[in-house]
Amino acid sequence: MGVATYIKNEKDAIEKVILQSGIEVKPAYTPEDLKRVGFDYHKDLGDPGEFPFTRSLYPLGYRSRNWTTRQYTGFGTPEETNERFKLMISHGQTGLNVAFDLPTQMGYDSDDPLAEGEVGRVGMAVDSLKDFEIAFKDIQLNRIGVGLTINAVASVMLAMYQSVAEKFGYKRTEISATPQNDILKEIVGRGAWIYPVEPAVRLIGDTIEYAMRELPRCNPVSVCGYHIRESGCTPAQEISYAFMIAFAYIDNVVARGYKAEDFVGRFSFNLNVYGNLWETVAKFRAARKLWARLLREKYNVQNKKALFLRGIFGGGGSGMTKQQPENNIVRGAYYALAAALSGAQTTALCSFDEAYTIPTERAALISLRTFQILMDEIGLRDTVDPLAGSYFIETLTKEMEEKILEEMEKIEKVGGMVEAVASGYVQREVARQAYEYEKKLQEGKVTKVGVNKYTEGVDMEVELHEYNEKWAQLQIQRLRELKKTRDNKAVNQALKALEKAATNQENVMPYLVDCCKCYATVGEMANVFRDVFGEYREPGIF
Repeated sequence: MGVATYIKNEKDAIEKVILQSGIEVKPAYTPEDLKRVGFDYHKDLGDPGEFPFTRSLYPLGYRSRNWTTRQYTGFGTPEETNERFKLMISHGQTGLNVAFDLPTQMGYDSDDPLAEGEVGRVGMAVDSLKDFEIAFKDIQLNRIGVGLTINAVASVMLAMYQSVAEKFGYKRTEISATPQNDILKEIVGRGAWIYPVEPAVRLIGDTIEYAMRELPRCNPVSVCGYHIRESGCTPAQEISYAFMIAFAYIDNVVARGYKAEDFVGRFSFNLNVYGNLWETVAKFRAARKLWARLLREKYNVQNKKALFLRGIFGGGGSGMTKQQPENNIVRGAYYALAAALSGAQTTALCSFDEAYTIPTERAALISLRTFQILMDEIGLRDTVDPLAGSYFIETLTKEMEEKILEEMEKIEKVGGMVEAVASGYVQREVARQAYEYEKKLQEGKVTKVGVNKYTEGVDMEVELHEYNEKWAQLQIQRLRELKKTRDNKAVNQALKALEKAATNQENVMPYLVDCCKCYATVGEMANVFRDVFGEYREPGIF
């Protein structure tokens, strides 16, 4: 699957293969390699469903449960998003993963001048609870899990999801939602931040604490190595940075007087499936093992289920190309295979046209069918961890574990992840790796089929998702009508109570729920935090 450096050795006429994480791959592996890396069955592998969970979180793996398919969905207005939700569910999708437009992600209402031209462009526009009422209409919220792919205002969206569920008659104890809610990765890998690092981390702590008390089936944070990997880091760095970010959030809540074991079992991860097949499989196997071991050693977590590394493995966006887009269907199938061989519990897959546009219905269904073929036709559910015991895979998993620990030690030396992000250290590392990869791609040291090799042929036409100005007009009109008809006295009182809670270091979540239920807007709630916390200013990284 490429994404490895191939160096020709003229002396013996073979290529040296160096994976992105810096691990050299030998031409062949034997039992001697397992001895060399100190492989021990019980310590490094274990039985399926048993510590350290390298093979699987469950004894029977996919025999006992399919992986959840959760394609990234959401665009334009809440009405159109609702239609796409229902389409994907009708075709067998078992979870929703909601995309929000950029103004919503940045805490701006659709009528804000800064939102002009972006309303509904890259995801669903959400201004108030009214929009969630439309988007989730007729969706069985007690039977389907919902991922909320948003970060800076994730606390607002979690409060809004609880509010809409309760309005539809569901109990808060029976709904399952997973906001991404990972602001440190946002600062490193995407740029959709609002508040300074420390208060932004505090808001994440508030959601975790609140979920412990009020939302027992919700996963209040999904640590997202995915976007840091997409920005250029190596597979080993992806896991190390994700773990160090998770530790920062754990430490925030532990400082409030809780034990990690009380809440860490509902941490989720969003990790990237992209690159060399074997490196990807080894990355996930090493990550499951390390997460369980480090939680025991660092936080004395003993509960078995609390040691599970759970989450969504998927994507592959960096692997998709504009050139020869039909090749992306094949790439996607291999990424899905990598996720299945890695023991993913939940999966998503970038569609073949996603390098151009929001996926069309056809492209999204091809991605969904890809997973279903693997589940029900190819045999990926037959046995747990079919690569277990491979001289190569077990050696590579051990070597990947060491690379991850090396990268984590570097973060520790600069003062931990909060300091590493605030100072720009991680951003510099990711930018450097991105530059080095792009250079290798241009030099042909990394092969990309259809881009720098096998480029002959004619590209297919891709159906583009055209931006519709009517979406913005409809959204703004609905927002203005809402502001006229809601109880503005109640809104002002709720916003003032939120401001007081934010200022006094109270947990803001109950106040956000009150704001949502009286139809305060996303922009109004975000602006309360802007006034109290200020806004983040990015450090120079070069």
